[in-house]
Formats: sequence, C-alpha cells, structure tokens
Amino acid sequence: MNRTGTTRRTFVAGAAAVTGAGVVGVAPTARAAVPRSPGPADVPDRSVAVLGGGVAGLTAAHELAERGFRVTVYERRALGGKARSMDVPGSARGGRRPLPAEHGFRFIPGIYHNLPDTMRRIPFPGNPNGVFDNLVAPGEMMFARTGREDLRFPIPWPGHRPERLTLDELRRALTALLDTALHLPLHETAYFVNRALVFLTSCQARRDEVWERTPWWEFTRAARMSVDYQRILAIGVTRNIVATKAEEASTRTVGTLGEAFVLNALGRGADGPPDRILNAPTNEAWIDPWVAHLRALGVEFRIGWTLREMRYGDGRITAALVDDPQGGRHAVTAGHYVCALPVEHARRTWGPALRAADPQLARCDRLRTDWMTGIQFYLTERPPLVRGHVNCIDSPWSLTAIAQAHHWTGGDFAARYGDGVAVDCLSVDISEWDRPGILYGRTAKQCTREQVAREVWAQLKAALNDTGHQALKDGALHSWFLDPGVDGLGTPHPTNEDELLIHPVGTFHDRPRAETRVPNLYLAGDYVSVDIDLATMEGANAAARQAVNALLDRSGSDAPRCAVRPLFRAPEIEALRRHDLSRYRLGLPNALDLG
Repeated sequence: MNRTGTTRRTFVAGAAAVTGAGVVGVAPTARAAVPRSPGPADVPDRSVAVLGGGVAGLTAAHELAERGFRVTVYERRALGGKARSMDVPGSARGGRRPLPAEHGFRFIPGIYHNLPDTMRRIPFPGNPNGVFDNLVAPGEMMFARTGREDLRFPIPWPGHRPERLTLDELRRALTALLDTALHLPLHETAYFVNRALVFLTSCQARRDEVWERTPWWEFTRAARMSVDYQRILAIGVTRNIVATKAEEASTRTVGTLGEAFVLNALGRGADGPPDRILNAPTNEAWIDPWVAHLRALGVEFRIGWTLREMRYGDGRITAALVDDPQGGRHAVTAGHYVCALPVEHARRTWGPALRAADPQLARCDRLRTDWMTGIQFYLTERPPLVRGHVNCIDSPWSLTAIAQAHHWTGGDFAARYGDGVAVDCLSVDISEWDRPGILYGRTAKQCTREQVAREVWAQLKAALNDTGHQALKDGALHSWFLDPGVDGLGTPHPTNEDELLIHPVGTFHDRPRAETRVPNLYLAGDYVSVDIDLATMEGANAAARQAVNALLDRSGSDAPRCAVRPLFRAPEIEALRRHDLSRYRLGLPNALDLG
C-alpha cells in the first residue's frame, strides 16, 4: 500500500539500530506490595508495552517497530492467540513433527485488505510477497445436507482451475440443486432477494440505527418461512458469517458481511479470491516468520507473562501489573500501553478509576462472547470430500470443516507429521455448544471431551455419508484433538479460554474506539469499532492500525500513519443510498422495503 513520507526501509534501519535488553521498565516486586510506579517523566516516551500477543498485538508491534518505537509484547500463553496452530503432545515419531492442531481453521477471504497488507510485509524464503504467498485458494465449497444430496459450488476466479467432475458427481450436483430449489418456494426466494436489496440500498444511518437493532431472523421473516429457508438463509448464513444465532444476530453485521462476500465473489473491490487458506499449519506459514521478523526489528517478547491490572493515576496509565511465569508480580512501565487482549480478558484489568476516566471501557461489559471451538480428526485415508470448506448446515452443532492435506505444500503429510500413519487432518469448527446432539441428546458443554469427539464424528457422518457416498470411515479415524482451551466439559461449569465475540442487536454501539480518553492507553482487538464490524483477524489488524495511528498523533510523531482500508462499497449503489438517507430523515422506509 502506498504511503507518503519516510520509507519503510528507513523505519527498519532505525528499529534495527535500537539495542539493549529492556525496552520498557520492569520492576519485580513481591505480590503483597507493588511499589510506586515511575511517573511519566521517568520513562522514555518512545517505549511501548503491548499487552497481548495475538493478531492485534503482533500487528501493533509490527507497525510501531517499523516506525522506530521500542516495543515489548507481553503474552500469557502463546504468540498468535486464537490464530495460532499448536502441536498435539506426544504425537511425533521417527523424526517427524508433531501432528498439527489449531483453535479453528484459518480463513482469509478476499474482502480482507489490511491483514493481507501486513502479510506481504513479513519475509518468507522464496516468496516475493512474503507470507502472503502462502495463501492458496480452494476451488470449491459445499453445503452438506443431512438426508439429501449436498450442494457443491465451484469458486470461479481468474486462474481458477475447476476440479474434475465425474458423471456421478454431476448427477449429484444437479440433484442437489433441483432438490433445494424445489424445497424453497418461489415466493420465499423472491422475498429473500428483496430483503438483500433493501439492505444493499440502505443508507449508513439506517444500518447503524434500524438494522443494528433488528435481528437477522426478524429482518428475513424466517419464523414465517419453510424449514429449508430457515436452515439455509437464516441460520446457515449467520453461523457461516458471524458465528452467532440468527434469532439475535444484528442485521447490520450479517448484512454488511454478506454484501462484502457477494461483491467479492463478483470480483469487486477484492484483494483476492473469496476463499483463501494457508498452505501449511498457521505457525509454519505465518506466525513463526512474523515473530522472527519482529525480533529482527527489535521487538522484545515476554511469553508466559499475564496482565493483572492497568494501574491508573494522575490521569494516565502509570504501570501495567504483570505476573511472570514463576508467579512474581512486576510493575511494567512504558511511555504508551496498547491493550491487545480479547475483550473478556481485557475488561478484567480495568479498575473503577480507569473505567470512570473513559466510560467506553465500562460499556465493554455489555459486549458478549460465545463458544466457537475447533476439533481435528486425523485420518489414515484421504477423505473423498470437496476440496474446500464444507458447511454441515443441518448438523445440530453447526459444524464447518475442511480437509487440509490437499492444500498444504512442503511434502507428504504422513512424511512430515505424526507417526507416519495419519495422511490428513480434517479440521472442524463447532459453532453451536448449547443444542442437543444426535448421539447422547446432550449439548456439547454437557458432554465429556471424548463424547464431544464421538458426537462431532457422528454428525459429520450423518451429513456426508447419508446418500450412499461414504466419505468418512470409522476405520480410517486415527485420532482426534480438541482445543485445550476448553476445560471442565461434562461438569456443571465448563470453561473456554478462547471465546469469540458475537454480535447481538445493539452491541455495535458498545464497541469502543482504539483511542481512549486516557492519553497513553490504546485498545487493539477484534472488539474495537472498525469498518468490518466482525470478530475477525482483519478486524483485529485494523483496530491495531487505528491504535498505532492514535499513538502517533499523541506522541507528535511525523512518521506516516498506518493505512486502514474500509470494506469496499460499490459506487453504483451510492445514489440509491443517498436517496434512502433522504427517506430515512423523513421517517420513511427504504423504497424497496415491502415489509
């Protein structure tokens, strides 16, 4: 992305010149008595403590280090946050790497612009565009229907080579298309198209006020429609796009992202294909090279350090109270503090005085999170699945999945990972944890870890093996791995360390800005108010850029500001949106709104 002023090369050279082991003041203390933190005059203004090492924290560190700031990142668990991959303990044999696992599969659609810009600036051997060149585009996707033929869609894109189809596969595809069309009454299809056009032509004021307070279920009149309409166009859309319930999801959020994906599929304003994934486990393809690059820029990392409190006094943050891996407490001092923790963890560290200093921090208590967690199945045979994402839209636990080995480069899966027997990883996201399953009649939270694995496997088979086409075989199941952030399953009080921000009606107005009223505190995370309005890696990246820009403004820096790209808006629609703004101000509905 073009930027004016000082070049990135100048920034890199300046950051590389910074020496010294400590980039912020760290004062070890006993737990019982934390000494007075140094005042602002005692701390160099160009030092920054980034609290949290997920996508937001690493993005903030990246942008700041390029601009000559001295940065230390404090991360309680592992760099990469929810985006990281991890090793399956004890799974490596014969010199191979451990089996790769993850919180959930990575998905980087073409509607993203800010995150891909960062990826292009992370060097990777042999890649002219850095780790960005590790993105690959699946050529198809599928809606897997339980008890009916599945809907399989190609994803056309310049350079796209469609998968070969056999006569039987063509027959199945046509059967599925006709079956779905016949089960959706014509008037329901027409009505949904009308609702999409109403949203598309709605002005921003109507979106922010009316549609933000209207559930997607109500906007689409799903309660009056057929079961297929509800499963595909109401529930399926919300679970796929925003991982929340259609009955409570904000129409503003669902519609905004749906519009972006449609425009992306049409090639409008896109950074690339609608569907992109990494060509290796996330840490190999992205996070590890990123961390190495940041170290080269002078960024320091403290892994296993947990933020306990943002200490506030004299109108500013005076220290971050952080526990080290051995349990010792430290008062971390810096010129600036970027809080890059997930909202459910960040708000615990904001005391009453800090919340009073900026009311938007207190409003964050109204933001909600829910469970969306990954489980991986390792297989001894490559499953004959679509080469792309599979959405099991009839599954009680709203499962989505992808078989990964086909998309990964760098050698044969069995030769690189595990014991040499597993040849593929079927990575599955569980989006619904509060509905009964088909094996035990229990919710996922009520099941033990082993029961969750068996239930997910059964739901996958129900969706994929139901029409005489056996995609998954019990005999091919090598092992499974459930996200370790989930604990206490099957007990009255299960917990999840990595919940996902959800978007019920009205919560957009509770999302904070990156810039706070506290002059040396900035917020970066997927809960911060950004254009994409969704808990995504793109949102985290954009929020971090906004936080850095606010820091640059307050520090008086003459460094170029970070580019923050909004979602693409089709210029052809702007006249209709201006017309709708006039109607909105007059208290009239959208001109296309049939009610």
